[in-house]
Amino acid sequence: MSSPFPTNLVAAGHSGEHAAGNTNDHAGRIAWVFSSRGEHNVWIADAPNFEARQLTHYVGDDGLPIAALKLTPDGRTVVYARGSEANSAGEIADPTSNVEKRVQQVWAADVDRVEPRLGEPRLLGDMGCDEEGCEDIQISPSGEFAVWSAKKQLWIAPISGKSDANAKAKALIFVRGSSAQPKWSPDGKKIAFVSDRGDHSFVVIYEFGRNTLRYVSPSADRDLYPRWSPDGSQLAFVRLVGKQMKQPLIPQSSLPWAIWVYDVANDSGREIWKSGADLDDSLPLITEDGSFHFAAKNRIVFSSEQDGWNHLYSVATSGGPATLLTPGKFETEDVAVSSDRTSVIYSSNQDDVDRRHLWRVPVEGGTPAALTRGETMEWTPLEIAGKVVCLGSTATTPAMPYVVNSHGREMIAKSALPADFPSSQLVTPKPVIFIAADGWEIHGQLFEPKIEGRRSRQFGPRPALIFIHGGSIRQMMLGFHYMDYYHNAYAMNQYLASRGYVVLSVNYRTGIMYGRHFREPKDGGPRGGAEYKDIVAAGKYLQSLPNVDAKRIGLWGGSYGGYLTAMGLAHDSDLFAAGVDLHGVHDWSVFKEEIPADAPDHDDAVKLAFQSSPNAAIATWRSPVLLIQGDDDRNVPFSQTVDLLQRLRAQKVHVEELIFPDEVHGFLMWKSWIRAYSATEEFFGRELGMK
Repeated sequence: MSSPFPTNLVAAGHSGEHAAGNTNDHAGRIAWVFSSRGEHNVWIADAPNFEARQLTHYVGDDGLPIAALKLTPDGRTVVYARGSEANSAGEIADPTSNVEKRVQQVWAADVDRVEPRLGEPRLLGDMGCDEEGCEDIQISPSGEFAVWSAKKQLWIAPISGKSDANAKAKALIFVRGSSAQPKWSPDGKKIAFVSDRGDHSFVVIYEFGRNTLRYVSPSADRDLYPRWSPDGSQLAFVRLVGKQMKQPLIPQSSLPWAIWVYDVANDSGREIWKSGADLDDSLPLITEDGSFHFAAKNRIVFSSEQDGWNHLYSVATSGGPATLLTPGKFETEDVAVSSDRTSVIYSSNQDDVDRRHLWRVPVEGGTPAALTRGETMEWTPLEIAGKVVCLGSTATTPAMPYVVNSHGREMIAKSALPADFPSSQLVTPKPVIFIAADGWEIHGQLFEPKIEGRRSRQFGPRPALIFIHGGSIRQMMLGFHYMDYYHNAYAMNQYLASRGYVVLSVNYRTGIMYGRHFREPKDGGPRGGAEYKDIVAAGKYLQSLPNVDAKRIGLWGGSYGGYLTAMGLAHDSDLFAAGVDLHGVHDWSVFKEEIPADAPDHDDAVKLAFQSSPNAAIATWRSPVLLIQGDDDRNVPFSQTVDLLQRLRAQKVHVEELIFPDEVHGFLMWKSWIRAYSATEEFFGRELGMK
């Protein structure tokens, strides 16, 4: 965990929705955030050589992450948010014990300025995010202004840093509901955004100068993801069906949706594509920077799971049938349009189910071309100055930025990788497949310790550990992960293997990249906990290995992985000898927001949710457990650990605790991760008898 973890890869000219017509002085400039041992800083590099340099100089494990990074279209200034959000009580996360209020703020830093020193940041305004989070910062096409969403409104600030009163961030305009997803028009004279009213939402256009609002084809449905055409004459958006009251929770119902295109000059909108009504036709997992784009040649690129897999499609703005761009039994993930918007660059597990590689396909359709392949992994692609840049890793090399070339890829900022990073000592996990009791095929990654010859015979069968990811819409892969939480977990699995454990990381059902039927089984989670069968299958698979001691198998995982760890210890203490549960869910039935009071099967759903929880099997829990959680967790209430602890004490189960005051779900402090993982290894060493 000594390596710097890269995130927020961005490029000049990609800050706004479109930057056509602007002079781009640094068209080949990229920027990203490196998080190293708790220090978070912005780095930049310029084409063609992409020599990297550090821009900001924040020092210390301060618990203040950097997010929402953007470059102005001319590449001369970076804009970013620094800090963490408030909880439901309005309290800012501060696990440093410094007793200071640290509101998340928006900052700017000039890339080429020398006096004051390079990268000296200046404050643009408070972001003030709450538990619902904040929207990405959006830069105007001219590079003069930044807009972001916070406190249910849109805020605007000049980037130049003038000292007069007009330089302070201010609310753009008051709008009822919660304003989010702002997008600048290509000419910078308008902003389209979403006004969320709860059971319905509108796409709204704010026009500067006139100071007016225009509601785009308003309806009683939920409109999302506004996207401007390259010339600004049209606006595409998604229309999701509105919320219907008194609907049963079981079985799941579909969420049909449609794509609309709005003609700005004529103030008229029309539906150009509509999904079916089956479960596979439901709105897929689209993110704010996800797979919904207004491309060239009057085409809209979008994601759909209509064939059971998350694929890319495109449709003409005039309507007609959609063209499938990525056919096959695989899924797409990160999506970017090319510089000229005529093709799509995306990451996928095509032909390599437990990795990610980059592909390109024309927006009108054609045969996708692989840009990377082999035993590497790539994600977050961008095209800049005729080059594709991305983030990537391998089984033994942590995540770093890369430029893709005809021979593969070349690492950017290689000097930032510690010279003593132990790549040569790491193992390459093996892809394994095993079958659950009900016939489901489950993928995993097997880490086997490097113990050879006489030492192997001396030690005999090893203790083994099952790692269970959170989410649960995640996938662990055959290399360092693209999310910081799971990059850490992959490093921990490597460390445990170095200590002599056989480690099996399990991609259980309800996870991603194996098709929608796998991600959303009808009896998953609070609807039956069917994914626990996959954990049992993993345990039995380990028992079948000749180098594993069948009596010394443990479980560990966080969040949803903590839930399944607790399920294993509660239901099968004979199979699982010990576990480490990081901020896990132990009783689904207490999550009232997930169980609407007006559902006709409300009581049955609550009962099933409890039966699908570890607390329902507490009477058979005998194996020792280490509970780890921060008490300012905004994802899983700390009460889940408080309650479980009391139940286990009553059962006289051996329980150990590691509690972090004021820490959140994904620990803000690097030292918190180190303490949690050290405690995990020490606990398993005691309970599983590791020599």
